[in-house]
Amino acid sequence: MNVLSPSDPGASRPKVLVVDDQLSLAETLADGLSERGYDAIPTSSSREAEALCRDETISALVTDLRMPEVDGMALLDHSKRVAPDRPVIVMTAYSAVDSAIESIRRGAYHYLTKPFKLDELALFLGRALDEANLRREAVSLRRVLRDRLPMPELVAESAPMRAVAELVGRLADTDVPVLLTGETGTGKGLVARALHAHGSRASRPFVTVNCTALPETLLESELFGHVKGAFTGATKNRAGLFEEAEGGTLFLDEIGELGLPLQAKLLDVLERGVVRALGSNKERRVDARIVAATHRNLRERVQEGTFREDLLYRLDVVTIELPPLRSRKDDVPILAEHFLREAVTRHATSPVVRFSPAAMARLLGHPFPGNVREIQHLVERLVLLGRSPEIGEADLPPTIGRGASVALDFGGEVLPLREMTRRYVAWAYEQLGHRKLATAERLGIDDKTLARWLARTPEDGPSG
Repeated sequence: MNVLSPSDPGASRPKVLVVDDQLSLAETLADGLSERGYDAIPTSSSREAEALCRDETISALVTDLRMPEVDGMALLDHSKRVAPDRPVIVMTAYSAVDSAIESIRRGAYHYLTKPFKLDELALFLGRALDEANLRREAVSLRRVLRDRLPMPELVAESAPMRAVAELVGRLADTDVPVLLTGETGTGKGLVARALHAHGSRASRPFVTVNCTALPETLLESELFGHVKGAFTGATKNRAGLFEEAEGGTLFLDEIGELGLPLQAKLLDVLERGVVRALGSNKERRVDARIVAATHRNLRERVQEGTFREDLLYRLDVVTIELPPLRSRKDDVPILAEHFLREAVTRHATSPVVRFSPAAMARLLGHPFPGNVREIQHLVERLVLLGRSPEIGEADLPPTIGRGASVALDFGGEVLPLREMTRRYVAWAYEQLGHRKLATAERLGIDDKTLARWLARTPEDGPSG
């Protein structure tokens, strides 16, 4: 819809759909709006109005609330689905003011109580169209700036990350759910923030919840809120994170760890757009864009019966896969320099100002199993412990850039299979930053088996 309000010089005539089950009233309002510079279309059929709402040239909708077949609230919801930026003004009798207020919560621009003056309708209609035009111009300007300026959140120049940035730019202004996948530490949280910061919701809250950080009973209260007395310790009403994210973005990190009961409740929110606080019998409509992230393979978890297939389809409208750092070596120097500048700013007494060529070469030779997070923490440590302006090769931990050749050097021997396995497990453990859970997961074994292999010596025999 690219229309101008009548108040603009040289404006086209905005097309306004006027709906009331009393045709005479709809025609009277349409005639008055036509005299004031609008192309107004009257109808008394809410079914016909539902069809007309699909026409993108309709600039605004004016509708009665109480109508047979399709009521005004359903028409409002339908219009918002097919044309989110189209302003809607509702008309209601005095006795239905509560319903009119609910319509504002569901996205109506304004409500008018019958009887009202035509000039009052024209005034609010003009304001609504002016604001819609400003929003469209702001979106257009953001797109221009986004095309000309890089995303500061995404420090990268490699082809895989340029593709990620391009996809973020295309999705930022939409409201569709986005699923971020990739290994731990690849920057899924930064991409979630970029989706929010470069979209139309940027001025509204960005709320993050880690689905592994709380027990499921507390996480349910955290997400949906609770009322006083809902459980022991609930001494007052508390809004949930869905309500805190109203108009903005809710980032569900590590959603693959969410339990099945909460998955069912999340699916209901995504399908109906309402939440019910713990202990309450009232539902509240919420408007928050969902961005979810996981390092798990959710399709495998669906096969295992630990993740709902219908929820996956709801979340997986668009997936952005974050590539591991080892597959985008071009970004290692850029990231290292970026984190160096940040660390030096935080630790002003550090003498460090640069990397030596030999040290940078070692970084390029390292696989960085911990991805971007690993290089960030490494650079922080080097700045904190550095004693000279230049970070040299000797300042790097011995495992950086050398781990694979040292750990898997068999000296030309033909080794027993159990000894090769022991060395490989030890090497994997070192490469993954001595993180037992991550190592067990990557090797496809449980933590007890990992502990046995790590404790084994060359003299030990095979496990029983």
